[in-house]
Amino acid sequence: MPRANLEITVPDSVWIGELSREYPDAQFEILTVFPKEEGGVALAEIAAEAVKEVVLAMDDYEAVTNTDFLQRTAETALVQFETSNPVLLLPVRNAGTPLELPFSVVDGSVEWEVTAPRDRLSTLGDQLRQFGIEFEVMAVRQEMETEQLLTPKQLRLVQTAVEEGYYDTPRECTLTELAEESDIAKSTCSETLHRAEEKIVKEFVDETDPVDERTPAMRA
Repeated sequence: MPRANLEITVPDSVWIGELSREYPDAQFEILTVFPKEEGGVALAEIAAEAVKEVVLAMDDYEAVTNTDFLQRTAETALVQFETSNPVLLLPVRNAGTPLELPFSVVDGSVEWEVTAPRDRLSTLGDQLRQFGIEFEVMAVRQEMETEQLLTPKQLRLVQTAVEEGYYDTPRECTLTELAEESDIAKSTCSETLHRAEEKIVKEFVDETDPVDERTPAMRA
């Protein structure tokens, strides 16, 4: 399944975009976030020299309907807040793409990691553009579910081969040494490894071409 790294530029029209630019040294780490019937709720750790000032400034925004201090030190604060307009959450929700947490907002910029089918990633790009949120695709890579793709025996052997340097250049481990390390016959090692490699390569080729076709669409 494709995994995309996106760099999001939060608009000033979104309160956290304006606030994080007003305090560019502050880091807003979003730990949890979920939508409500109207708006959304999030838990964030804010790190800044003037952290109390930052939280008070956050509370002044009309879109921030509630803030609760859960924990505070001299330069950090754990805050639960509610917002009536979770603009950053809406494109993700509408596209049906799970967003990996935590993520940090610093000086109006945030990096997201999203793992989803390619059609949903494309929809996410459309949704971001619809909400006027600029973004750049930093990377798209294919993540294969090897535990389902390979049998336990094949997976163990491939992991051992990687650990022992069988796939290094130059090779640090021969097939004979790999078989001895795995306590199996050399012929069994060769056959098992070949079948595992065949599955991995075919899965990669089957999934990579559509991802490459989709990537420019997100950039458009």
